[in-house]
Amino acid sequence: MESQNIRDKKEKVAEERVHLIVFKLGAEEYGVRIDQVKEVTITPEITRMPKTPSFIKGVSNIRGDIIAIMNLEERFRIERPSGETPSHSYTLVMEAKDYTMGFIVYEVPQSLTLPVSSIDKAPSFIQDININENFIEGIGKYEDRLIIVLDIFKILTSDEVLQLKS
Repeated sequence: MESQNIRDKKEKVAEERVHLIVFKLGAEEYGVRIDQVKEVTITPEITRMPKTPSFIKGVSNIRGDIIAIMNLEERFRIERPSGETPSHSYTLVMEAKDYTMGFIVYEVPQSLTLPVSSIDKAPSFIQDININENFIEGIGKYEDRLIIVLDIFKILTSDEVLQLKS
């Protein structure tokens, strides 16, 4: 019996964990895997670009690189709680194989490590609705919080990626 307890403790220690960068969009908490984020910076000046979707705010110069800046609240059609007008924003910079993109968030992103077992798959009806936008990796549970875990590389459609590259 004692060897069973020792084995149980070792399994708990060895449980795989996922390291997230957590931020708010509207009133909800979202997270992305830390390995998908190159850096977090205060949002620099944004230059609007013609013929881009409204959720693409424009481009910015971040450490010498010109990158497109996306507003995830607009992309997901999330309304900001009334009366909340943030004085400044932060940009999460992610680097895909073919492009680099910045995502605006209005609160200092937090670092959080969760056991993989605490992240449930998103309900199937949500996945069905977003059939070609399968960017919700799951729902993380941490204490009394629910965190929607995104796959940041799947937020843009392949057509949008092509537009960005050109």
